[in-house]
Amino acid sequence: MFKRTKWTIDVILLLFLGLIILWLYLADFGKKQSAVFGITFSQKYATSLNLDWRKVLTGLLDELGVRQFRVVAYWDLLEQQPNNYDFTDLDWQISQIEQRGGQVVLAMGNRVPRWPECHWPSWAYQYNEVDRQNQILTLLNTIVSRYQTRPGIIAWQVENEPFLKIFGECPKSDLSFYKKEIALIKSLDARPVIITESGELSTWLRGGKWSDWLGVSVYRITWNKLFGYFYYPLPPAYYYLKGELVKFITGVDKVFVSEMQMEPWLSMPILNVPLSDQMHSMNLDKFKNNLAYIKRTGLSPVYLWGAEWWYWLREQGDSSIWNEALDIWKQF
Repeated sequence: MFKRTKWTIDVILLLFLGLIILWLYLADFGKKQSAVFGITFSQKYATSLNLDWRKVLTGLLDELGVRQFRVVAYWDLLEQQPNNYDFTDLDWQISQIEQRGGQVVLAMGNRVPRWPECHWPSWAYQYNEVDRQNQILTLLNTIVSRYQTRPGIIAWQVENEPFLKIFGECPKSDLSFYKKEIALIKSLDARPVIITESGELSTWLRGGKWSDWLGVSVYRITWNKLFGYFYYPLPPAYYYLKGELVKFITGVDKVFVSEMQMEPWLSMPILNVPLSDQMHSMNLDKFKNNLAYIKRTGLSPVYLWGAEWWYWLREQGDSSIWNEALDIWKQF
């Protein structure tokens, strides 16, 4: 009798667990909040695809109608010689977005979006750690002082996924120095400070504790040397529920998607990979599926990752993804 009762309880528990898992995969938190979509734009990445980066940005603005941007202030482009700054290109990007009523999250610092993550000017390698950190603080001070009166800038992102140790060609993170960066930005301007975290490889707690807004990346298919292509089997509810928990624990004001994978993740630069291989990681069907997936997370805004690739793909004669992207911003 005891064994039968225990067996019945085990079955009930398994069924209950199965129902919870099924609910997690079917839940649609996008019904609570419709996502606003933006783009992460990288001048350097567009250039690496042999594109005119200015045409790419104006295409995103005028053809797709994008108005929410995460723009990158690359140290090696801004300060090619110590204490000699050239803001020509970054000024142009921000001005073009502002002229069309757009908004900018400005990512800056030592580690910013796109491989190899740490985009140092060549002269910075000659400095010791303390002197290099002082140069970075001067860089941040200069950037914020230059743009703090610009109405289009809505927030400052300080570094990119600074706690992610396994990705990028960067030195070991110095948490005490990172706190100094955050404190400096907050002393200069009242706009929100953003910290970004890996959506899949982090608890988000440290970023939530130290930031005003927490940005998380969402990747569906990645590649590494050990496993090759790897698919994350996480349901959309994972990101929503984790975000709510982090907000409750840390008190962070907002959790949003700073990076949603909408381009291939490859083992080498895109121009070295046949188009057929690129499509293994990202194609029109996967693009649609990823878009539907991220809407169900209920997080907003969502900054899509890979728009430069969509433009490049169109230049190769395949407009399918670019045309699909046109529908994203029609509603706004």
